[in-house]
Amino acid sequence: MTASPKKYQVVGIGNAIVDVLTRADDSFLELMGITKGIMQLVERDRAEVLYGAMEGRVQAPGGSVANTLAGLGNLGLRTGFIGRVHADALGRFYAENMEKGGTDFVNPPVEGGELPTSRSMIFVSPDGERSMNTYLGISAELGPDDVSEEVTTQAELVFLEGYLFDKPKGKDAFVRTARTCRQAGGMAGIAISDPFCVERHREDFLSLIANEMDYVIGNEAEIRSLFRDNSLEADLARVAAICPLVVCTRSGDGVSIIRDGLRVDVPVKKIVPVDATGAGDQFAAGFLYGLATGADMETAGRMGTVAASEVISHMGPRPEANLQALFRQAGLI
Repeated sequence: MTASPKKYQVVGIGNAIVDVLTRADDSFLELMGITKGIMQLVERDRAEVLYGAMEGRVQAPGGSVANTLAGLGNLGLRTGFIGRVHADALGRFYAENMEKGGTDFVNPPVEGGELPTSRSMIFVSPDGERSMNTYLGISAELGPDDVSEEVTTQAELVFLEGYLFDKPKGKDAFVRTARTCRQAGGMAGIAISDPFCVERHREDFLSLIANEMDYVIGNEAEIRSLFRDNSLEADLARVAAICPLVVCTRSGDGVSIIRDGLRVDVPVKKIVPVDATGAGDQFAAGFLYGLATGADMETAGRMGTVAASEVISHMGPRPEANLQALFRQAGLI
């Protein structure tokens, strides 16, 4: 895309979650009844127990799409975020930190007797695997009334977070976001986020992708969950038949991108992660940067792998190095 008069190059909509990270070994996870390597939703009481058990906590604004926007802000794009936080200490922390990172937090923190701000307690194992325990709080109440057309019509790209699809209001917010953006000439896409969410809402998910989306990004398990064919290749082909641009990250096996029937496979260098948190989110940031700036698909895919490699080299889900400098080193810009 060429330079645009639109206010935003990318607007994301998703859960506004404060990430709380600490290191923990397998015996601690077992003691606390935490299932290793997955994201579990927890109730408020359980969230408070786990929070109290965390030593040496590191706190940061998180949420999948919000992490992607932080990467895009690092890359210098104009970004906005549609999310819902309470006007409590965590909510104010979240909104202020998004703004400091260069992303407009377009919905002010909600006053009154609403649920508290969402938080995810993330226990990082010595092998870099993360075990996430998420209390959704107020962000699960995000709905179409939180979506301002003044924001979505001013976006070149909108990026939706699949986790929000579990609630009817979230589905309605997605459709409003996508339609208003596309009607104004923008592109709409989704991060599948969670194969279990697809399992619960497969027909609605497929309808959204086929009728409202211009691009879809997911890992191998997420892409496989859409059609449940006997092979990734068959599933990829079926998704590509209903969506113009499909991006599948395949861990150490690289990235497969299909745009308008043309396929590109991008290899990756395997590295041992310090903390795998945010790898998919930052891949999306690199890829969307390429898409927003008119790069070819191979270059956009390589941008995604560079951004993902940076974030897994340290604790936390957001980039610490200058991603543009890394792209220059890799000959991508």
